[in-house]
Amino acid sequence: MFRRLSRWATIPIAFTLAVGLSGCGVGDPATSASSGTSSDSGSTTLTVFAAASLTGTFTELGKTFEAAHPGTTVRFNFGSSATLAQQIVEGAPADVFAAASPATMKTVTDASPAGTPVTFVRNILQIAVPADNPAKVDGLSDLTDPKVKVALCAEQVPCGAAAAKALDAAGLKVTPVTLEQDVKATLAKVSLGEVDAALVYRTDVISSGGKVSGIDFPEAEKAINDYPIATVSKAPEAARRFVDLVLSQQGRDVLTKAGFQAP
Repeated sequence: MFRRLSRWATIPIAFTLAVGLSGCGVGDPATSASSGTSSDSGSTTLTVFAAASLTGTFTELGKTFEAAHPGTTVRFNFGSSATLAQQIVEGAPADVFAAASPATMKTVTDASPAGTPVTFVRNILQIAVPADNPAKVDGLSDLTDPKVKVALCAEQVPCGAAAAKALDAAGLKVTPVTLEQDVKATLAKVSLGEVDAALVYRTDVISSGGKVSGIDFPEAEKAINDYPIATVSKAPEAARRFVDLVLSQQGRDVLTKAGFQAP
């Protein structure tokens, strides 16, 4: 029997403090950005809620932004887009929200004033398997074999919704042994050898550093996720400048290098 998750399961807010790097080139959005609201000590904290699949790229962009703005700290909350959206709606302090689907962004924009969401990247699914692929998975139909242990994201989160759409497009029924809260947790089941395969984003396979292998399948093209980004209600100027950095060529270069597709 696999573990089911409630629709709005609460997860701990894991904040990642981005560390400053040496400066970036003159004239790009990171260097020209102005700071947001400052505290009495003159420091500024920018709070960014972002989908778990953006962990590596946004951490890098946060460092770039901090390097251009001494005294500014970019604080991240990475997790399931659905959970993050609910946290924002319930009053969690956030200046920027980057979601893994338009539906989860709409949860926020319907509930409170926010900037106009802009799609900044797209992402596509792959079948992730352990590096040695002990179950010999080579296609989506192999996941229907009851001997193959499969992990999926819960369907209420973007990676799970994309997996359901891809499986529907293929006319396949897969019974997972576990449903996970976000794509990072789903991928961990593969890298730890707890399952034989999982449906995750290609970017997460790349970020694993060879711990897992990715297998393309044609139905993934029917389940590509658009990623929108927006400032949240009453966000400081620094939030709008961070969004500019993400949308810039500099930001796109970081994201496409990690396997994201241009919108």
